This record gives sequence, C-alpha cells and structure tokens, in this order.
Amino acid sequence: MLYTQPVVEIIRQRFSCRSYLSRPLEPEQRAQLSALLSASPIGPLGASVRFALATATAQDWSALKGLGTYGFIKGATGFIIGAVGQAEKNLEDYGYLLERAILLATDIGLGTCWLGGSFSKNNFARKIAAEAGELVPSVAAVGYVAHKPRLLDSFIRRRVGSDERLPWARLFFDQTFGVPLSPEAAGAYATPLEMVRLGPSASNKQPWRIIKDNHTWHFYLQRTQGYASRNKVLLNLADLQRVDMGIAMSHFELTAHETNLPGRWVVSEPDITKPDKLTEYTVSWVGKNNGASK
Repeated sequence: MLYTQPVVEIIRQRFSCRSYLSRPLEPEQRAQLSALLSASPIGPLGASVRFALATATAQDWSALKGLGTYGFIKGATGFIIGAVGQAEKNLEDYGYLLERAILLATDIGLGTCWLGGSFSKNNFARKIAAEAGELVPSVAAVGYVAHKPRLLDSFIRRRVGSDERLPWARLFFDQTFGVPLSPEAAGAYATPLEMVRLGPSASNKQPWRIIKDNHTWHFYLQRTQGYASRNKVLLNLADLQRVDMGIAMSHFELTAHETNLPGRWVVSEPDITKPDKLTEYTVSWVGKNNGASK
C-alpha cells in the first residue's frame, strides 16, 4: 500500500503549512519520500514527470520572493521539486503525481505547502536539472510543523479562504450542468467526490466541476475569469488551475480505489452543453456498476 493510513484520513489531515521547525528531515522519512519521488512516473494522461527532494537553501527563499503569500512561509527545510515535459495534459499529470507525494508526506508526519509558480529558469530548475522544454510549474515546501503556528498563518488562511470549501451544489452535477448532484444520488462515489471537494487549489478557487453520467464521471475545469492571464502577467505563474485538476483526479482515484470502486481515466469529451466559455472538459473516469445510483 502507498499509505499507512486510510487516504480519507490523510486528505482531512493535510493543510497548507506555513510555519515549520528549523530541523532537517529524519533519514527514515527522507528515504520514504525519496523512494516515491525517484520512481520517475508517468501520469495517467501520459506525461512523464521527474521529482526530487531537495534541502532548502537561502537561494530557494529568494526565488520565492514576489510570489504572493509564499514569502511568508518560514522554516521549511526541504522542497519537493518536479519537472514535466511537453504534453497535452502535462500540468494535470503534474498535479496528480505531486499530490500523491504530498499525501505521503502527510502520512509520515510532515507538513507541506503547495507553491504554484513558474520556476523553470531559477534555482529550483537547477536543482532538478530541468532540460530545455521541461517545465517546473510548482514546488512543495516540506518539513516539521511548528507546534504553535504564527498569528500570520491564520491571517493568510483567512485571506485566501483556505478554511472554506464550496458546497456540493456548486461542484457536482447529475447528467448535465445546472442539475445539482446530491450525496445520496452519488451513491458509493459520495466519498471520492467529497475528497475532491476538500482538495487544495490555487487561491482556493476550487475550479473542478464533475458531472455524473451513469457510471462515468466527467471532470471539467471551471476557470476563474482573468485568473490565469493575471497570474502570468503579474507573477509569472504557470496555469495553476490545470494543476488543480490533477489534484482533484488524484483525490478521486485514490479514494475510489480504497473504497473498491474500480475504474480508469479516458479523454473523450461527452456531448454535454457547457454553461460558458470558461468551462473546459478535462477527463472522464469510467467506472463499473458498483453501487452508484443511476
């Protein structure tokens, strides 16, 4: 098994930690995390991703300056860094795979924080020896959680809405957009959907929208108007909402497998009318008749 605890519990435990103890990772925990990261996996949508666990340096903190609230993160002694090649769904695969590593870090007692950006030409890219054409769309701070989080942490969490999640009626739909899906109608998939709802996302925008179509679940990206272009111009950030979709996929699949709901990912856009031009199809989970009501 990838984790020692039920993934539902790990997802509920994980939070964006901004205050860490200034203490290096213990060898055993570093080895556990490095073993997963060194697998050089291919994401479910076909993109190849390389990851590495690096010790934090002063140059790393300098590279984070100007990236919004990331400059307020203090004390983390490590970073998970990844590089992904060019592919149609590369950012989704990146988010999917990095979230699996972040959940492992949570499982073994470490704190983490997603740091979305565009790190392809700075110190983080050098640490993983990013090649021409590879992207470093985000990194994750990792370390031991400070026992007494700073007052600033609470302020930042309120500012970005980290403790708030959209309700089911805004996220999940039955057969078509505009028809909310209830937990009862989701049947056995209510738990995977709830774990998607609790997932982290850039600026807590929660861009995932999911439609139940019998035993298939269609994942759509609901873009925040102007968000990607504003981030690109002002902060030179990657398209983080696509990374968020990968996080949603990771939570959904891990929970589905843990609750004996087999399925597979396919990219085949259904004939469903989208509500606006900001809504984009991403991927579908094709399951079996395993308890979700029709």
